[in-house]
Amino acid sequence: MSSVRINRVRLATEMARREWRYKHLAELAGVSQATMSALTGGQAIHSDTAQRIAAALNMPLEQLVAVRGAPHLPQS
Repeated sequence: MSSVRINRVRLATEMARREWRYKHLAELAGVSQATMSALTGGQAIHSDTAQRIAAALNMPLEQLVAVRGAPHLPQS
């Protein structure tokens, strides 16, 4: 199973547009708040988890996944 990093800027923008909190998105996506904390901290998450988050936001996963080397991502 592959891992992805979420584009945190895009996620924050989409959540602000909807006036959602991380707890609400976690509930809609069926993921834990610990997972939400991990992804907002820049950690990679399983691609199926990312897909559930994208589905809860009603957007394609490709629009939510961070591009490696983007300035908002920490380099490992």
